[in-house]
Amino acid sequence: MSKSEKRTELEQLGEFGLIDELTKDFEPINDSTIKSIGDDAAVLAPTKNQRLISTDLLVEGIHFDLMYTPLKHLGYKSAVVNFSDIVAMNGTPKQMIVGLAVSNRFSLEALKELYAGFKAACKKYNVDLVGGDTTSSSSGLFISVSIVGEAPEEDVVYRSTAMQGDLLCVTGDLGGAYMGLMLLEREKKVFRESKGANIQPDLSGFDYILGRQLRPEARLDIVQALKKLDVKPTSMIDISDGLASEALHIARDSGLGVNLYEEKIPIDYSTHNMAEQFKLVPSLAALNGGEDYELLFTIDQKDYDKIKGMREITVIGHMVDKSFGENLITNDNCSIPLKAQGWDHMKQDSEKK
Repeated sequence: MSKSEKRTELEQLGEFGLIDELTKDFEPINDSTIKSIGDDAAVLAPTKNQRLISTDLLVEGIHFDLMYTPLKHLGYKSAVVNFSDIVAMNGTPKQMIVGLAVSNRFSLEALKELYAGFKAACKKYNVDLVGGDTTSSSSGLFISVSIVGEAPEEDVVYRSTAMQGDLLCVTGDLGGAYMGLMLLEREKKVFRESKGANIQPDLSGFDYILGRQLRPEARLDIVQALKKLDVKPTSMIDISDGLASEALHIARDSGLGVNLYEEKIPIDYSTHNMAEQFKLVPSLAALNGGEDYELLFTIDQKDYDKIKGMREITVIGHMVDKSFGENLITNDNCSIPLKAQGWDHMKQDSEKK
């Protein structure tokens, strides 16, 4: 922050003053939101649909790095990755609650940037911010986001309801978020090793993979498109921890095996090129990288003709009897056990101790 830029210390505002400043521009838009911010609790109207609720905790240094993550992008991503959980149940996000624990190194202006990201996400996905809390932190930034969504009872989809013979499908392309993270970490390392030299990060030409990491989207568009086609997934999950991990969730929770074909995994050319720079197999970035927030779902084979013309959906495998196991069919037509090697935050923490 330059000397000319204003910095308002949080202690000048107090908790309630801070909440007022951060939330004053949020106006409810959903009919089910009776009372949002400004009382002891939000009030939501009963609906004929089932309510879907999800929550997530994001910790600085574990889930995000403020050295290369703009606060507005962080707010947007924190909201959208939770919207994605509702979408993965074949539902629609409606209301959001945000809790913050923040240290005194943050100013009001910085937190307004964070909330600008929340607001942009809420506006795009028609979600109401209906409450939250703030408290102090002795170190770092902690963000807790809870989402309320809804779906008709007959529309709700679980990860445990795939059937033998179902086709395994994925939206969009995979691996881009992980390669964007690798690029950011590389430039961070170069900057630190420069020891004060005037070295700028080399990020030009990498907009796509950086966007995939810093500003992902929830695939509500796919859920809406499938409904128009009268296709209900037989199971569904969003890809937060890598394709392999999520495919194993569907298979194991459904009591089935799975065959996933490496050659079918959709990978953008920019992801492919960056993986080659890091001497990585591109498909491994897709299988194990995570944070793509695409949808992985199964459909009955009879629905294939309905979705085959959709550019954003790729059939990458099928569900088999449990006795056949969980397999990756490689590009050279070898069958190997499918293993999840995505980032497990709890495991990573224990390994550091």
